[in-house]
Amino acid sequence: MKKVLTLAILGTFLLLISVVGCTINTNSRGMNGELTVWSFTDEVEGLLNYYKKAFPEVKINYSLTPTEAFPSKLDTVFASGRGAPDVIALESAFVRKYVESGFLLDITAIADRNRSKLLQYPIDVGTYNGKVYGMSWQACPGAFFYRRSLARKYLGSDEPTYVQTLFMDLNRFLDAARRLKTASNGSCVVVASLGDLQIPFYSARSQPWVVNNRLVLDPILDQYLEISKTLRDERLEGRVGQWSEGWFAGMRGELRDNRGNLLEVFGYFLPTWGLQYVLKSEASRTAGDWAMIPGPIPYRWGGTWLGAYKGTRNPEGAVQMIEWLTTNDDFLRQYVMATGDMVTNTNVLNSIKANIYEPFLGGQNSYAEFAEIALYVNGRPTQQYDDIIQALFQEAITAYVNGEKSKAQAIADFRRQVSSQIGIN
Repeated sequence: MKKVLTLAILGTFLLLISVVGCTINTNSRGMNGELTVWSFTDEVEGLLNYYKKAFPEVKINYSLTPTEAFPSKLDTVFASGRGAPDVIALESAFVRKYVESGFLLDITAIADRNRSKLLQYPIDVGTYNGKVYGMSWQACPGAFFYRRSLARKYLGSDEPTYVQTLFMDLNRFLDAARRLKTASNGSCVVVASLGDLQIPFYSARSQPWVVNNRLVLDPILDQYLEISKTLRDERLEGRVGQWSEGWFAGMRGELRDNRGNLLEVFGYFLPTWGLQYVLKSEASRTAGDWAMIPGPIPYRWGGTWLGAYKGTRNPEGAVQMIEWLTTNDDFLRQYVMATGDMVTNTNVLNSIKANIYEPFLGGQNSYAEFAEIALYVNGRPTQQYDDIIQALFQEAITAYVNGEKSKAQAIADFRRQVSSQIGIN
C-alpha cells in the first residue's frame, strides 16, 4: 500500500531537522541596511518573516495596502519621485503595468543567475524588452478538475490518464461535452459557466494583444468565440456566471436550470489556489470525488511578483532580498512545507513532488501534476493592456453567444471600443 505523506507531515519532519541544527543556506554574505517593502497581500509578510530570521541585521519597514488601492498609491509616489518603497509586490492583474512603466530596477542578473532552476513563464511575465523587472517565488498553473463519479457514470472511467485523452485538445473537449450530455440525457454539463473558458483561452494565445501599436487577434480567439457559441447553443454548459451563486452551487451538486431541473456539473477550470481555497471550501461534501487533468490548454491564473524601485537608496539590498525570496532552495523548501504554496524553483519542486498526495482528489498527487503543467505555460504574450482588452472581448463574446450580435459585428464593436479606450487600432 502506497504511503500517503501530507504537507503537514513533511513540514513536521522538516521542522525536526531544523531543530537539530539544520539552517537555511542564505547563499549570500551578510546584509545590512534598511528596506521598505510595500505589498497588497499578506503573503509577503509571511515571506519576510523567514527573511528577517535569516538576515536579522536588516531593518524592514513593511506596509500592507488593500489591492484595490495599491496601484493608485504606487502611481502617486512614482509620479512625485518621493516616498517610493525599495521592494514592491505586484499582483498578476497589474504586474505588467509596472514592468513596462520604466519605474522598476533592472534585475535581469537575478534571472540569469538562476534560470537553470526556475520555471520559465514567471520570468517571461516579468520581462520587458529583454530585461527582467519582476521575479516571483510563486507559480499558479491551472488544471481541469472533474467529478470522478460523473466520469465513471458517463465516460466509463474516472482514471485521470484516460479522462485526459478525452479532453486533451479543444476538439476533444467539445466532443466530450456532447458525450456527457448524450449519456446523461441532458442532465450533465461540461462546465457550469462559459466564464471558465476565458483564462485558459487567453493563456493559449501565441501573440500578445498589441504588436507595434496595433491590435492583434490571435487565431485561438476565433476558436474561443465558436466553442463558446456551440456550448451555449447546444446547452452543454450551465448558463450561470463565473463566481455567481449558481457557479458555486455546481460544485456542491446543487445547480438547477431555469426550469428547476438539477444539473450535474462535470468540471471546473481552476488554478493551484482554486483547488485550495475555492473547490475544497465549496465542495467539502464531495471530497474524494474529484480529480484533475491538464485539460486542453496549459494556462496560469494569478500570482505575485516582486520588483524594486529604480530609485531605491539600497539597490544592493533590494536585489539581494528579491533573489533570496524568489530563488533560494532551502528557504523555499521550508516555505512550501509550511504553506503548501506552489513555487517556481524546480529544485524544490522536484525534491518534494513525488511525496504529496491529496485526499480531496482521491489520493492524486496534485503537486506533481501542477509542476508538470507549469512547464508548458506561456507567459510571453502578457502585457499591461490585458485586463482592459480582455474585459472588452468578454463583452463581445457575450453579445455573440446570446445572439445579440453577429460575430462580425461583435468583433467590429470590440475593435472600436479598444481604439476608443486605449488608442490602439
